[in-house]
Amino acid sequence: MHHSTHVPLAGAFGGGGLFGIGYAMGVLDGLRDQGIDLSKAPMIGTSAGSWAAAATALGVGFDQLAALDVPRFPDPRSGVLANSARRVFGIAMRANVHAIACAIPRLRRTELDGAKFPLSTMVAASSAVPGLLAPQRIEGRWYIDGGVRSGVSVDLAAPADLLIVIAPLAGAMFGPFNNLVERNTDREIAAWKKSCGGNVRLFAPNAATAKIATLPQHLFDKERAIAAYAHGRQEARGK
Repeated sequence: MHHSTHVPLAGAFGGGGLFGIGYAMGVLDGLRDQGIDLSKAPMIGTSAGSWAAAATALGVGFDQLAALDVPRFPDPRSGVLANSARRVFGIAMRANVHAIACAIPRLRRTELDGAKFPLSTMVAASSAVPGLLAPQRIEGRWYIDGGVRSGVSVDLAAPADLLIVIAPLAGAMFGPFNNLVERNTDREIAAWKKSCGGNVRLFAPNAATAKIATLPQHLFDKERAIAAYAHGRQEARGK
């Protein structure tokens, strides 16, 4: 194991709709309150997690994301998400941000690199929920939500001494969906630890936070996302 290639700190943030963006940004701000700042750290984001990673790298606050208009779902029009993302991220690129999307048609998990593509385009690809939003085109290929393959993709996170994992759909979240995300995430964390030898701090909604979103459609409700932000910030402080 080459410890020299380890960074001190890295992040892996998972999906969960607007609720997931709120929760992840809350945790990240709560950690920053304690002096743990991921803005320059390598971050890998899936779906909602890619928004949180991009916002963190660019210093875009949750209030700026919360001010965006939420597209009405389903919205089959092309470019809806990318246009939204461009309002807050512009055409900025950041090498420390990678986003996970699934390439169509075979749904291969693909790691998009923020050194090569604008974060707004990557975020749109990573969070193009099938059936709700149109796929995103990047360099002639079409992509959909990375969460189709894995909720968090922890196994693809950068080798680090400490990895911050945020899994908005694990923990106390609803039903069988949560169990699947949780099992996958636990397995990926084990795989990452085995190959990287680092420590992991996992954040997933506690019982109080989980009460904010008890049905799948709640994940796309802006008011609930704002509540999730406050809860995530609290949870990060409490650990």
